[in-house]
Amino acid sequence: MLDPKYIRENVEAVKVNAQSRQVSVDIDAFLELDEKRAKQLKTVEDIRAKRNAIADAMKDKDVEDRSSKIEEGKALKEKLTKEEETLKKTEVEWASLLHRIPNRTHLDTPIGGTDEQNVEIRKAGKIAKQGKTHEELVGHLIDFERGAKVAGSKFYFLKNELAILEQAVLRYAIDFAMKEGFEFMTVPEMAREEVLVGKGFLPRGPETQVYFVEGEDLALIGTAEIPLLGYHMKETLSEEDLPKKYVGFSHCFRTESGSYGRESSGLYRVHQFAKVELFTYALPEQSEGLLEEFVRLEEAFWKSLNVPYRVVDCCTGDLGGSDYRRYDIEAWMWTRNGGEGGYGEVTSASNCDEYQARGLGIQVKKTNGERVYAHTLNGTMSATPRALIAILENNQNADGSISIPEILQPYTGFATIKK
Repeated sequence: MLDPKYIRENVEAVKVNAQSRQVSVDIDAFLELDEKRAKQLKTVEDIRAKRNAIADAMKDKDVEDRSSKIEEGKALKEKLTKEEETLKKTEVEWASLLHRIPNRTHLDTPIGGTDEQNVEIRKAGKIAKQGKTHEELVGHLIDFERGAKVAGSKFYFLKNELAILEQAVLRYAIDFAMKEGFEFMTVPEMAREEVLVGKGFLPRGPETQVYFVEGEDLALIGTAEIPLLGYHMKETLSEEDLPKKYVGFSHCFRTESGSYGRESSGLYRVHQFAKVELFTYALPEQSEGLLEEFVRLEEAFWKSLNVPYRVVDCCTGDLGGSDYRRYDIEAWMWTRNGGEGGYGEVTSASNCDEYQARGLGIQVKKTNGERVYAHTLNGTMSATPRALIAILENNQNADGSISIPEILQPYTGFATIKK
């Protein structure tokens, strides 16, 4: 979340930023609640101070008017209970609005309303003149019909070589990150709502992407970023230990609510997938350099898989609530544009500066004794099945077979998927 003090002191900038990021939030209403909350908090603190003064006075055995002070103490207790309840209600409204206000935006971020306004930075790899979609190539290894029978639309079974290829890509991504100094973790695949909100999700509402567990303060995660962020919540890290670099594996679950009309052919947009996620806690002065490092690693990963891609600088309207700056890597896929081909997002890399850490109380104690909020960064190493789409469609042969990238063959145990 943003520092409320920053909002108070930069009202117009916060309003303009929210507008450029396509976020509808009433900043004036927040400021009114913020002032109301401050007054109520002072009232509560004043009553507590009076109660404490009476309690201290009552320690004196020779205190005068003991009975009247006892009655005064009881009256203050009742008043305090009522004022605390009023303050609690205000704080719920205050926090709800505060978490809707998006992060600050990097000055170099392009202004735009949708991902169509993202700015291409560079391309790599050679695109074939034509190609078939993954459904045409390996449709016999994907069972949507029985997936729907078991769990509903856009769930699926992967079979035989395709299931093995999925595991190969994921293990390769883990090994790739570990060689770069990331500590590997498996993570809980559920998280409390507090952590989801701290990440920057708005888990409830018409555009929710979250599956909640009925009767529990738990939801299935949509990315390993969530539990990796929660790993150090309410902790103080040491400056000398930063950056802390983690790579997490998880299955991910998203309802894709509100996604009607989005391109979702085949495996491109599904409700369950697997992901290898990079996550780092950093000092404020480290985060911009680390974001560039994340992009470098992701590019090297896709080059090693013989997949043409491009890097885009995401515009304001395409940023998530917690993003300060984000780059996406989009791989070439023949599945896109109704089989005509196009680029589709396969990874992202985000610098969230202190936004997430502030919301979850993750601080850094510097060697000079100063305390600051950590900066957090996240990046996708690989997410299946989109990674599978890119590999299959860019390594296909004229006879309909697929050549497994050489780097993956030790993981698969075979070099080709035959038609």
